[in-house]
Amino acid sequence: MTGPLVSVADLRALLAGPADAVPTVLDVRYRLGGPPGEREYALGHVPGAVYVDLDTALAAPPGEGGRHPLPDAGVFEAAMRAAGVRDGHPVVVYDDWSGHAAARAWWLLRFHGHTDVRVLDGGWGAWTASGGARQAVAPTPVPGDFTARPGAMPAVEADGVLEVPVIVDARAPERYRGEVEPVDPVAGRIPGAVNVPTSTNLRADGTFRGAEELRALYAAAGVTGEDDVVVYCGSGVTAAHDVLALEVAGIGAALYPGSWSGWITDPERPVERG
Repeated sequence: MTGPLVSVADLRALLAGPADAVPTVLDVRYRLGGPPGEREYALGHVPGAVYVDLDTALAAPPGEGGRHPLPDAGVFEAAMRAAGVRDGHPVVVYDDWSGHAAARAWWLLRFHGHTDVRVLDGGWGAWTASGGARQAVAPTPVPGDFTARPGAMPAVEADGVLEVPVIVDARAPERYRGEVEPVDPVAGRIPGAVNVPTSTNLRADGTFRGAEELRALYAAAGVTGEDDVVVYCGSGVTAAHDVLALEVAGIGAALYPGSWSGWITDPERPVERG
C-alpha cells in the first residue's frame, strides 16, 4: 500500500492474503450526536476489525484543550495495544462519518510514531456498497506491542497558531463566517484563517478526490505548500480530515488539536467574523 488511503478492493485483497500480511483493522465509527459507534459495530463490521471508541481512546476529557484534546500517550498506547496494533505492522482504519473519525485515528497513530497507517477510502459505506463481507462477532485480538512516541506529525498549540503563515479552518462555511455556532459557546474564527470545509475533500460517492484535484482545491484557498500550514476545526477531530487530504495532495500540514473549542477558552484570544 502507498499513500494514506487504501481502496476497498485493495483491503479485500489484503484480508484474503497471507496471514502475516493481513493489516490490523480498526473500526472507529462515530458521529457527533449520532448513535453509539459500538452498537453499529456489533451489527456488522469488516471481518477481523476491532472497535475503538473515539471519546475514550482517541481523545482526552474536555477541558482547556477543547472538546476533544489529544489523549494521554499512555492511554492511547494501551488502547492501541488492546486493539492488536503492532509496531511495523500495517493498520487500516474506517468509519461511517465521511472519514472524519478515521482521519483522527490515522493522525494519532502517525503522530505517535506508527508509519504504516491508512484510511479506508469511502469507509463503511464503500465497503458495504461493494458487497464486502460483514462480521457480527467481535474478534479477540492478540495484544499488540505498539509503543507511542509522540511528535512524529507536526502539531501547533494555541500560542503558536497565529505565527503559522497559512491557517486553514475545516468547518462548514457558515461556522467559519461566525453566522451560526451549533456546538461551541462563541461563534467566529481564528483571525486570518481561510476556509476549506472537509466536505469539499470528497467526491459524491464519499471517496477522496485525487491528488491533482485536491491540490487545485486548496490552491484556490491559498494553500500551496510553499508556506507552513496549520489546520483546525471545532474540536480537533475533523481537522485531521483536511490534514489527510493535504497529504494525499502532497502537502504537509500541522494540526491545532485544541481547535476552535480550545481557542475560545481564553477570552483574550482574538476572534474574527464575517
